Amino acid sequence: MTGITPVVGQILGLSIEAWIGMIIAIIAFWVLATWALFKTLRQDERKLELVDRQGKIETYSPQALQDLRDWIEANPDDPLVEEARAEYNKCVESLNEVDEPFYDWSQEKIDNLEKL
Repeated sequence: MTGITPVVGQILGLSIEAWIGMIIAIIAFWVLATWALFKTLRQDERKLELVDRQGKIETYSPQALQDLRDWIEANPDDPLVEEARAEYNKCVESLNEVDEPFYDWSQEKIDNLEKL
């Protein structure tokens, strides 16, 4: 004997349940990663179509633009506030110029936006 005793119900020192759990985790990882990849590729394809058709798209979602505005108003002395203000204004201009926004913008929200 070489000192290795087989244990019933184990493969390479792990129980059958451990192997099943690892296989399920690996499958779940690849399913989710593939789904995320395809979703991202579809979104990017739509963005490219909008850019080709309109020449530009807005750079921020409604929530992200509101967060940027809140940050600008809360940090008026920050060294990056001018850059943030320029980005905000650029997005507002884009929203007023495009026919079809990428993100979920209502026309009412777009009409109520003002440059900073």
